[in-house]
Amino acid sequence: MKTDPLPLRRIDHIRFFVGNARQSAYFYRNAFGFDVIAYAGLETRLKHEAGYVLRQGHITFVLVSPLGPDHPEAKRLIEHGDGVMDIALEVDNVQVAYETALQRKAVGLVPPTLLEDEHGVYEYATIQAYGDTTHTFMSRDRYRGVFSPGYLPLDADRYSPKTYHTAGLAVIDHVVANVEEGKMDDWVKFYQDVLGFTQLVHFDDKDISTEYSALMSKVVQSGHGRIKFPINEPARARRRSQIEEYLQFYHGPGVQHIALATKDIIGSVRALRANDVSFLRVPQAYYDALPERIGKIDEDIRELAELGILVDRDDEGYMLQIFTKPVGDRPTLFFEIIERHGSRSFGKGNFKALFEAIEREQDRRGTL
Repeated sequence: MKTDPLPLRRIDHIRFFVGNARQSAYFYRNAFGFDVIAYAGLETRLKHEAGYVLRQGHITFVLVSPLGPDHPEAKRLIEHGDGVMDIALEVDNVQVAYETALQRKAVGLVPPTLLEDEHGVYEYATIQAYGDTTHTFMSRDRYRGVFSPGYLPLDADRYSPKTYHTAGLAVIDHVVANVEEGKMDDWVKFYQDVLGFTQLVHFDDKDISTEYSALMSKVVQSGHGRIKFPINEPARARRRSQIEEYLQFYHGPGVQHIALATKDIIGSVRALRANDVSFLRVPQAYYDALPERIGKIDEDIRELAELGILVDRDDEGYMLQIFTKPVGDRPTLFFEIIERHGSRSFGKGNFKALFEAIEREQDRRGTL
């Protein structure tokens, strides 16, 4: 058996850098059904930033805002707007993971560091990824606090009354990166050489194209397959692709979308729609052709059409997916809701309908 050179347990959390962490926490609580479980800021003796920890199922988001222009990351907000700053990976041993990554040509940003309080010791170290996105190796095996030192438990009713619908989101399925044209293979090689990932699947511009735009994508996964990172780059076409639009407004490579898995996508989407989350829609003709294309499934196609949920099948089963519209003013970060029935694919059969839906939104924005 092939030895995993850098064992990674899972994605522990995703850290967002945002303009107003308190308001963003309110949004993710009320729109996506997250519980706000911890807080760090002036009241916890943190002087340069404020942070909120949100959790739903096994998904943890950390929302961080600077408390002044002297914050080392404050320029992110002007350059990127709200976005993903770090994808934190849980490891058995932070020191070993960091040293192994550096030996394999990673760029180190923060060496192994210990944070300690009455709840124990939290360990972390950080390396550079695409753009100014980072990966933090972390371990809380010796920590029993709510999240990490500096964060205190937050009363779940702080944002009361509780008016949102819980969404049943369970785990992070995959995180998608957009990189510049010609850089996709470089970052595939980074994940293979540095983190020991393998390439799972490759889509070219024949797979992911419309009349106007195209992109290419490769998916890499960790040794045990629990961590998956699709990496996209634009392909030459008649108009500006969604990847080019992202790169223009994010001003560089970064996280395009986060796929959140559920065991009941119909219930999740109904709850999210009730919470006023906006989703992309495809024409009814997509659903008229669905039975012949994907065969028998457990769900009622009329109900899927009502909600705008897409379906695809591979040799191992089928999957259902739906995509939100961008969650900020810039056409950058969005979310995918996904339910898998054996399938390990990424919806290749949905690409054309989905990307045409994205192009309709681009046309409305005048950026196609």
